[in-house]
Amino acid sequence: MCMKTNSSDNTELRWQKTPVANLVRHVQSSNYYARIRVRGKLIWKSLKTDRISVAKLRLGDFHKEERQRAAAQTAVARGKMTFADALQTYRERLKGDHSLKDRSKSYREERITALLKSWPDLNETDIAQISKADCLTWAADFGKTASPSAFNNTAGTLRLVLDIAVEAGARYDNPAIHIKRKKVRQKLLQLPSQKHFVELVTTIRNGDGGWAERCADLVEFLAYGGCRKGEAARVNGRDCDFDKGEITVLGDPATGTKNWEIRRIPMIPDMLRLLERLKRERGAEEFLSKPVMLVHECQGAIDTACKKLNIPRFTHHDLRHLFATRCIESGVDIPTVSRWLGHKDGGALAMKVYGHLRDSHSTAMAQKVRFVENEEGDKNSTQATN
Repeated sequence: MCMKTNSSDNTELRWQKTPVANLVRHVQSSNYYARIRVRGKLIWKSLKTDRISVAKLRLGDFHKEERQRAAAQTAVARGKMTFADALQTYRERLKGDHSLKDRSKSYREERITALLKSWPDLNETDIAQISKADCLTWAADFGKTASPSAFNNTAGTLRLVLDIAVEAGARYDNPAIHIKRKKVRQKLLQLPSQKHFVELVTTIRNGDGGWAERCADLVEFLAYGGCRKGEAARVNGRDCDFDKGEITVLGDPATGTKNWEIRRIPMIPDMLRLLERLKRERGAEEFLSKPVMLVHECQGAIDTACKKLNIPRFTHHDLRHLFATRCIESGVDIPTVSRWLGHKDGGALAMKVYGHLRDSHSTAMAQKVRFVENEEGDKNSTQATN
């Protein structure tokens, strides 16, 4: 929260200077505050930390943000603010937003690139001259080729940049709010059957080249553990606890997933068999000291095997779906499967993606519930009584 300073006799008692310019420390709370002057106005902001190393980083971000805000206001005062001016402020804020993962920031930059490519003169356009019709025309053209997800996120980025113009006073409204979202249809999962999966692994393992065995191992590992491809690459032998029957998996912020969070997945019987074989073949010492998977990608091998078997192509990530599907079909409840997958939403996403499996399983299980015996059962019961 920013605030203007009020001079008082006890200011020096409450605030402590630091070796860093524009950075002071509140004595009572030990938290650090930014104190900068922009266009003659002294602005304070809590940096919400008592660690000077963190405070210095946040101070730099805050300083850039305020300078960008001042530059935007200056542009407005001169009578013109271009889309590039607002975009520059947006990018500075995006860079300094600590709540966003690195992958989320990279994706926003990808959306900016797509926006500028699909709207060639946008950067130099006076932001006050962008109309509702301009936004709808762009949306109609861009929507012809962009996927629903890409369209919605690109349009969302456009709205965020134009919001900065409204905030700076360059215009009164945001014309991009009239762009309607495209409906995102859930991907139809075409996963291999149990029989086809076994055939696929065998086909890959018997393939040409020295990497065939390793590619087959990776396919099994992804299917039996539900790991993402990047997560599987970081699992070492020492992360496999055979006594507890679980594998420790480390998330990867580069993919926008779990911020280096740790989760543990169970060794289902097939996974235990795979890991015991690898440990036996490599020797315990080598197995424990090196990555379990010796290859990190096998899409080519999967594609070739799918063609040979004449089954639909699928990806590394589909093997994660296959794991979840087999678990639910085997009777594991969705919240548990969700936890094994590393979801933090209590099963909401898994319910959306795999809910139809839960419904099918429930229907099958319902047939086993009886309040009244059938005729054959009643007859046998009567005979037993006599």
